[in-house]
Amino acid sequence: MDVNALSSQRRKRAVYVSLVLLGVALTVIFISLNTGTFRLPPWNVVKALFGYGSVEESMILFEFRLPRIAITMLAGVGLGISGAVFQGASRNTLADPGILGINAGAAFGLIAYISFFQKLDGPAALMIPLFTFGGGAVIALVIFLLAYDRVKGLIPIRLILVGIAISAGIGAMTLLLSLRLDEDTYAFAARWLAGSVWSKDWINVWALLPWIVVLVPIIYYRSSTLDLFALGDDTAVGVGEAVIKSRVVLLSLAVALSCASVSMAGGIGFIGLAAPHIAKRLVGPRHRHFLPVAGLVGLVILVAADTIGRSLFQPNAVPAGVVVAAIGGPYFLLLLFKTKA
Repeated sequence: MDVNALSSQRRKRAVYVSLVLLGVALTVIFISLNTGTFRLPPWNVVKALFGYGSVEESMILFEFRLPRIAITMLAGVGLGISGAVFQGASRNTLADPGILGINAGAAFGLIAYISFFQKLDGPAALMIPLFTFGGGAVIALVIFLLAYDRVKGLIPIRLILVGIAISAGIGAMTLLLSLRLDEDTYAFAARWLAGSVWSKDWINVWALLPWIVVLVPIIYYRSSTLDLFALGDDTAVGVGEAVIKSRVVLLSLAVALSCASVSMAGGIGFIGLAAPHIAKRLVGPRHRHFLPVAGLVGLVILVAADTIGRSLFQPNAVPAGVVVAAIGGPYFLLLLFKTKA
């Protein structure tokens, strides 16, 4: 089979898989709309969506469930795609926002805010995403500076090692600050750190939406650069790619995307690691094919995990991050055994 035929086959497969995942995503979203503390029959959900439901049904859907589902959808896409960029730019299949210290920085931003302000509701709560985003961005900048070499630029292996070290140090500082919180504030922080989707208002949706709409197309446009990184820096330089500049730009875009997602959805881990792996197994290694699939996989995982956590374990909801880890851990163990075999 020649190269053009193989590329066409992979492109068709990517389109087919994307359509299937889109169908799965719509199914999961509809199930999520139908489940919760107040269960709504499927037909009532459809009527309410088109404006023919009762006042109570419309309020449940449009004021409580739809904003939360929209947050999980956007954050799932952001985490899946940012994880793919981290892995591609660092040439390390284990890289994700958690390992690189981004989530630890966001968590420190949250703890710093509630330690000094302790305002978790009302207009002041809108400062939470700002502090979590700022914490993640600042820690990412520190990691970039420590992993940067004047000659070689950002060194992938140093980026991973520095990220792990910084994450451990920031995690210790976060724990120290959290021990000084009162009981209610600590409970909120613990839920956020465990990956509980805390933002449930439309204003949070509108705050996250521009980051996804703007950054995802830019990253997709640079997908060929990620393919060159997979071949090695020398090869990328040989075909005229500005490796140092491109790596910094792509990693900065991934940091912004992951920070925005985590700031609205809580300390969700593992999606940035798992979604790219699943996407590659479905459609192959070319980034132009598996980046959209990684975003859809992240969407499906996070919406499903949040739905499972808040519906199957009533009256006490389980954070989506716990559900994701419970599902993803066995998957990676199975993948490890298959690889050895």
